Formats: sequence, C-alpha cells, structure tokens
Amino acid sequence: MKTLLEKYDLSGRELHNHFVMAPMTRARRPDNIPDDETAVYYRQRASAGLIVSEGLPVSPEAQGYIAVPGIWTDQQVAGWKLVTDAVHDAGGTMFAQLWHVGRISHTSLQPNGQAPVSSSAKKIVNPKFQAFIYKEDGSEGRVDPSEPRALETDEVARVTSDFRRAARNASTAGFDGVELHAANNYLFEQFLNPAMNDRTDQYGGSVENRARFALETIDAVIEELGATRVGIRLSPRNQDYTGQDGWIEETYNYLADELAERRIAYIHLNDSRIGGKPSLDDAFLKSFRAHFPGTLILAGAMSFERGEQLVEAGIIDLPAFGQPFIANPDLVERYRDDVVVARPDRDTFYGGGSKGYTDYPRAVHEDV
Repeated sequence: MKTLLEKYDLSGRELHNHFVMAPMTRARRPDNIPDDETAVYYRQRASAGLIVSEGLPVSPEAQGYIAVPGIWTDQQVAGWKLVTDAVHDAGGTMFAQLWHVGRISHTSLQPNGQAPVSSSAKKIVNPKFQAFIYKEDGSEGRVDPSEPRALETDEVARVTSDFRRAARNASTAGFDGVELHAANNYLFEQFLNPAMNDRTDQYGGSVENRARFALETIDAVIEELGATRVGIRLSPRNQDYTGQDGWIEETYNYLADELAERRIAYIHLNDSRIGGKPSLDDAFLKSFRAHFPGTLILAGAMSFERGEQLVEAGIIDLPAFGQPFIANPDLVERYRDDVVVARPDRDTFYGGGSKGYTDYPRAVHEDV
C-alpha cells in the first residue's frame, strides 16, 4: 500500500488516510451563510483523511473578505450543519478553521465602518496582503487594508471569547474539531511578530507576552471542546519579512513547547515558500518536531513525492494539499491509481458560482 493511503490515528480519531485538505477561501457565499452547494463542494472531497474548512470568521469584526461564510450566527451554524452532515455521510472527518484577519481588513467590511483591529496601529504595507471587498462601483476586487487601531488591553479577552463561542458553534454544527488560524499575517500572528507588535502591556515585548493571546485563546477553546479536538495553524516564515531577524525560532519553539504540554490534536504548519523553494526546510521541521512530538501537518505546494518522503522519514505526520483539491475532488483516488492530477483554473479561485467550484470532474477509470 502507498504510504499516504495508510490509516492514521489523530488523537484517538481514525482517519482513513494521511491526506489533509488544506483550508482555502473560495468566497462563494455573498450572504456569509453556507448552503447546499457548499455541502456539495466539501462532500466531493470527503475521501481526504481530514478536511480543514475554509477560514470561518468568528465575528463580523473578524472579516477581511466578502462572501466568506462565518460561524457567529444561528443561520451560519445551520448552514455548516448541512456541510458536516454531507461530509460525514461520505465517511469524512472535518475540522473548522476559526479565523480573525485583524488588520488585513477594510472599513467597508467592519461593523459601522470602524477601523480594523490589530496588536498595534501599524498599517500593513506589503502589497501581497490585501482585503477583498465590494468597491464603490459595485465590482469585486482587492484593495489595500485600512489603517487599524490597537486592541485595548481589556478588549483582548473579548476576542478570545469570540473564538470560544465560535468553537462552541462549530461543535453544534457537527464539526469534529477546530483549528485556530494563527498563520498568514492574521490577528494571532500580528501579536506573535515583534515587527507588528509594539505593545507595552502583558501582550507585548517578551516572547511569553507576544504568545499570551494565542495561548489564552487555545486554553479557552480547549475548555469548550477538549484538547483532542483542537489544532492550530502557524506559518513561522511568512511572506511578510519585515523585521524577521532571529525571533522566529525562539517564538515558535516556545509555542511548540507550550502546545505540546496541552496535548492538542495537531499543529498545522504553512510553508509560504521563497522563490519556489520550501521556506520550512527539513532542518527547520526536524528542530520544530523536537519541541512538538504530537501530530504535525505541513501544507505549502505539497506534492505526493514530498509528502511520502517527509512522512516516511518521520519529519511530519500528515501532508496537506490545497490547490490540487480544487481541481481534483478525487485527489486521493488519483494518488491511489496513479492518475494525472488536473490543474485548477486560477481565475475561478475566488467568487462566482459553480464554475471552478463544484464542476471539476472526477477521473474516468477504465473499469467505470
């Protein structure tokens, strides 16, 4: 049997194989509520051992992109119940990714047109990070984020409570667990990164303080669901390199140690890649593994070959695939049967209807 087809024990939950479908924003729900087509999309891909949902904003304030289904209302919970029922009926396992974009947002997306919140009032200047909004002419498009404001010290607990409530809603909606999105320059990373975090309270300065918000939120979610139903996504070497000059290993090794003590379900690392090459090389992964012996997932331009190599070497436990799952709802079967993997249409990644969402065909096998 091919390595990635073997079953895997995820904190006592048996996964049918080692494939993880990585979280991917698809921006298909203008009313922010998942529907029957959302359920079709995920059900089509339920042969993955684990599906991690697209990022689900935990509150109206948490949004940075239009047409993304959230998890803060009863209607959204009911919509996600359609999705998890469909995935479970197909034999799949699904975690919800809980999301707050922080400063990567726009006033047009915020309640009452307020400023987005962050660890500081620093505006992001990297053009790779933009909000996705309805422009003044009614068209959809990317724009630079608005200038944020720093969360007051006593507001941080409110955001943690939003995540706690979102975790409870996700459980009600039938998700098998949740993943906190602490990667890709979003709110948790805005606290972790000293180039973004200039606070002088208990959430800024030392590595312990910068990690406090993420760990307090992890603890709150664990209280709701139990550690075996909680994961987290991290991107230690992100695409925004401002001021990244030695703090990364200290910060993320500290986080790994703390998360290992809590025995969470997994850490999901996102490799943002530099110049087409992995930014999280084998040496980094091996060092990180020494601090976190639990389940380690890796995403980022993953190939079957690299996934097999890393799993067989014990460097990671589960490889996560993003874009390949868009165009290949039967990605697991294509791996099993050595079928060519189709390429997705990038023009239909975000927004629109069924085209590029639920209309990708499965491979036609000779015995069909």
